[in-house]
Amino acid sequence: MFKKLAIGAAFALALAPAASFAAGGGEQHIEDFSFSFEGPFGTWDKNQLQRGLQVYTEVCAACHGLKYVPLRTLEDLGYSEEEVIAYAAGNFEVFDPELDDFRPAIPTDHFPANDGVGAPDLSLMAKARAGFHGPYGLGINQFFKGMGGAEYIASLLDGYTGHEKEEAGTVLYENTAFPGGWISMAPPLAEDQVEFTDGHPATVEAMSEDIAAFLMWTAEPKMMERKYSGFVGVIFLSLLSVLLYLVNKRLWAAVKGKKTA
Repeated sequence: MFKKLAIGAAFALALAPAASFAAGGGEQHIEDFSFSFEGPFGTWDKNQLQRGLQVYTEVCAACHGLKYVPLRTLEDLGYSEEEVIAYAAGNFEVFDPELDDFRPAIPTDHFPANDGVGAPDLSLMAKARAGFHGPYGLGINQFFKGMGGAEYIASLLDGYTGHEKEEAGTVLYENTAFPGGWISMAPPLAEDQVEFTDGHPATVEAMSEDIAAFLMWTAEPKMMERKYSGFVGVIFLSLLSVLLYLVNKRLWAAVKGKKTA
């Protein structure tokens, strides 16, 4: 009886992903982008992060907020203190309880929250989404490709096909990266929508990668420090293992060298 129950449970688990796939209406396609921060020795591309900030400011900030990100941390992207002050004051207003009114933002403020149209906050979005799963959702691909949150965001922004439909009074847009194949968010990016100061081409694919990299930074700004700490820890533990082995050999040399009667 237990054998039959086990077989039935395994069969149900095997069918569950297939059923959800059929209900979704199409295969979800996540492009495996090559970001500079990936891998144990990856680093931030600050030019790309600055372009991503520009895309967010000119396009995404109209609907999405970054309420967990302090404006002062933009100095980590290569901006000077004066540039951060000018950016904060020129782009955002925050409510000050002491003034009981809005005032221009300053570096010690966070990016304003913005969910007026029901749009989610993007501060941690790159860590909240997984682009790679593996067979039956087991997560096998994540060992080789990582979580893929940045890849999911870039694929989503570049995954619109141009087809749309209306259901229950809501316009839906076909998207190859969104689960189910249809999303209510209209395509936010268009060719040459943003003019980058460094002359980088403003294609939809390029802007999608830039904003995805920027959102990866907002979700994990200390990634490089974490990698460095891990690298130092591995070296330290390796040296400690060698020293412990040599000490062990030295302490037990006299005992192991004697012949037992």
